[in-house]
Amino acid sequence: MNASGALSGLRVLEAGSLIAGPFAGRLLADMGADVIKIEAPDMPDPMRHWGQGQYRGRSLAWPVQSRNKRLVTLDLRKGRDLFLDLVRVSDVVVENFRPGTMEKWALGFDDLTQVNSGIVMARVSGYGQTGPLAGRTGYASVAEARSGLRSLNGFADQPPPRTGISLGDALGAMFAVQGVLAALRWRDVNGGTGQVVDVSLVESCFALLESAVPEYDRLGVVRRPSGTGLTGVAPSNLFRSKDGKWVVIAANQDTVFARLCAVMGQPELAADGRFATHPDRALNQAQIEGIVADWAATVDAAELDRRLNEAGVVCGPVQTVADVFEDPQLRARDMLVTHHDPELGPFVGPGITPKLSATPGSVRWTGPWTPGAHNAEVYGELLGLAAGDLGRLAGEGVI
Repeated sequence: MNASGALSGLRVLEAGSLIAGPFAGRLLADMGADVIKIEAPDMPDPMRHWGQGQYRGRSLAWPVQSRNKRLVTLDLRKGRDLFLDLVRVSDVVVENFRPGTMEKWALGFDDLTQVNSGIVMARVSGYGQTGPLAGRTGYASVAEARSGLRSLNGFADQPPPRTGISLGDALGAMFAVQGVLAALRWRDVNGGTGQVVDVSLVESCFALLESAVPEYDRLGVVRRPSGTGLTGVAPSNLFRSKDGKWVVIAANQDTVFARLCAVMGQPELAADGRFATHPDRALNQAQIEGIVADWAATVDAAELDRRLNEAGVVCGPVQTVADVFEDPQLRARDMLVTHHDPELGPFVGPGITPKLSATPGSVRWTGPWTPGAHNAEVYGELLGLAAGDLGRLAGEGVI
């Protein structure tokens, strides 16, 4: 299957299941890479059945997560030599097994470089490849908690909630792709030598803590959840409109705050000693956000959004997925893309981000439902195996 996009010509082997590693593979495939997803013949990726919604008896997560990939079956323990043959003709291996698993199968980085010195191996795990906890199984939920990220979410008197998605997996996938692209660039300018991209889900979440880290180091401050706003940043919060919808109004910058005051019909607040500067508003956050809340409650959400944005005040509604489907900006940016699946028929899935002007990514096909759907194509095209060879390997449980 020919692909177009910025990464056209890049071949990626994706070994592993569920979310973080396969999500990284999807991001690369969306940009045109030839991603070959490997599933064990006797234990396909559980993501085929995951997700909160089933349509026609099928998971709606699978065809999106595995879109643009070619799917083969291969038992990495029985088919080590076959995997190494694929490594010879590939650029990247993405795996998210527990650290040590690939080494146990004699498929660690040192083994791969014996057949391809330029291979880039992205290794996504809960805690990373080293350290006292490296051998633990790590899921996104634990990564979000252990990194400190989850402690900043929610309200101080309640259990810290989850985001509703596997945020840690998504972050790990994005850092993995960043590392892969950096490693490929380094390989291209340094004699063609590959390297390991070691991605920890915990560290991927930890990377988002911003100033919370030096605040504790220098000031001993342990940042706590701040509800719908952010402590010391005001006014910047959720406000309920007259028609009962939640709207974000973020006017903490001094110039933007002055515009907000003008729209509210209270321009004198911009010169009030309690609110005139960002530090002043931080000290009087409850008061100023109370004033904004009282005003917002007198205006419908759509009118709030229109009036404030026209005045140069940062504002936006809190949208459900149903609202997102009607969002003209997301539609104009092709973020609601029709996927054509041979079993499910057409359905809408998320589009491609980021947008590249010369070599845009695309949704070319959905994830096939049959394990090994591309066995003949991949093994024949890349390794020259004939139907008889494939039949023998299947009989031996290798593919």
